[in-house]
Amino acid sequence: MEKQILDSKNCMLCPRECGADRSAGQVGYCGQGAEIRAARAALHYWEEPCISGKEGSGAVFFSGCTLRCVYCQNYGIAQGKTGKTVSRERLTEIFLELQDQGANNINLVTAGHFLVNVVPALRLARERGLTIPVVYNTGGYEKPETLRCLEGLVDIWLPDMKYRSAALAGRYSHAADYPQWADRALAEMVRQAGEPVLDSRGMMRRGVIVRHLVLPGCVSDSKDVLEYLWDHYGNRIYVSILGQYTPLPHVKAYPELNRSLPPEEYREVVDYARFLGMSRVYIQEGGCVGESFIPDFDCSGIV
Repeated sequence: MEKQILDSKNCMLCPRECGADRSAGQVGYCGQGAEIRAARAALHYWEEPCISGKEGSGAVFFSGCTLRCVYCQNYGIAQGKTGKTVSRERLTEIFLELQDQGANNINLVTAGHFLVNVVPALRLARERGLTIPVVYNTGGYEKPETLRCLEGLVDIWLPDMKYRSAALAGRYSHAADYPQWADRALAEMVRQAGEPVLDSRGMMRRGVIVRHLVLPGCVSDSKDVLEYLWDHYGNRIYVSILGQYTPLPHVKAYPELNRSLPPEEYREVVDYARFLGMSRVYIQEGGCVGESFIPDFDCSGIV
């Protein structure tokens, strides 16, 4: 089954199921061919505290994306135009180098469309001494059967839950079916992770953290997201409510999003989490908005 899924000749890795023959040079919906492309591999300090800690998370930012979020905060790499080609062997080395630098974990940022090579690179890294947890950092638009190829390799799941509304998902991410796939993907992640496990330093060793970025004017949908998560998973998962939305130049075609998130809208969403009874919740203080919180995708740590 895994061989059928991890097939670069007829790519069906993500819900787009574009069928591109990436091994023959075709480019998938993700904007990528068969070879791994990455734009940064470095210690990253801007994740949730139980991921970054003081030492940082060993984040590898992969090029391309299966979503088309009009407000994308990592627009530079999501379009697939930034990054360098990385061999499977070099990716294994990168994982081990990040561990040697003191990373708390290996953080795979938007790696799903490269799993044909990422899966064996992870296995090889484990054989060569990788002992820190592996984080799968994703927009949430995933197929459960693809995620099952990562069982035993990923320890911490860090998906987005962007919308409950198919209309919003279609308008802002060009994926009206996002909610149904995100639901199924999250169920698979929770199945694999089980109950959260944190070490004596408060660093997560195993578990699920669901991120939700509050968008301007979308408070009602944000509440629906929180209600869904609470009703289905309670405190079996952590939830991270993000207020760091930054209107970048490419969002001008969507006037309703071409503004900062009003603080009162963010507070309303946070207050709703408290109302529901959520206790495993991360929230952001003021000052988390701005392009300075977006890393430089300068291929650091890749070559």
